[in-house]
Amino acid sequence: MATHSAGILLYRLDGQGGVSAFVAHMGGPYWTSKDVGAWSIPKGEVEDGEEALDAAKREFREELGVDAPSVDYAELGTFAYSSGKRVTVFVADGSGFDATGFVFGEFEMEWPPRSGRTASFPEVDRAEWMPLAQARELVVKGQQPALDRLAELLSVADT
Repeated sequence: MATHSAGILLYRLDGQGGVSAFVAHMGGPYWTSKDVGAWSIPKGEVEDGEEALDAAKREFREELGVDAPSVDYAELGTFAYSSGKRVTVFVADGSGFDATGFVFGEFEMEWPPRSGRTASFPEVDRAEWMPLAQARELVVKGQQPALDRLAELLSVADT
C-alpha cells in the first residue's frame, strides 16, 4: 500500500510581487552534497487514525524542533509521487514565522552501508525561506506540483 504523508508549505509575500516558500534540506549522508532534488517541505507519514493536518503539524515539530505557526491552514491538495506515495499539503501565510532556533530531529541508520554500525543523522540539516521559483527547482520532483499550485492560486488572488 502506498505511503500517505502530510506536510506544511509556508509562503510569504515580499510586497513587490515576489513569493517565498519555506523549505528544508534533507539530512543524512545521501543528501550532504546534493542541492537539486534534496529539498522538501516539512512533512512525514500520517499515522493510523490521525488527521492529515495534525500529522503535518506533528512532523513540522519533529523535523524542525519548533511548532508550526498558529495560523489558518488550507488544504492545497494531495500530490502523488511516481513511487505511488501521496502527500497532502497544507498551505499558510507564514509571514510572521521566525525561521530560527531550529533543533533538528534525528534518525538512525546503518552507516556506512553493510558496516553493521548505526549512526544518527538529522532529518533535515537546514531550513530557509527562498524565492518560490528557486524552491521549485530544488524540491523533490513529487513536490513541484504543490509549488506550482501555490503559484497559480497566488496569481489568481493578485488579479
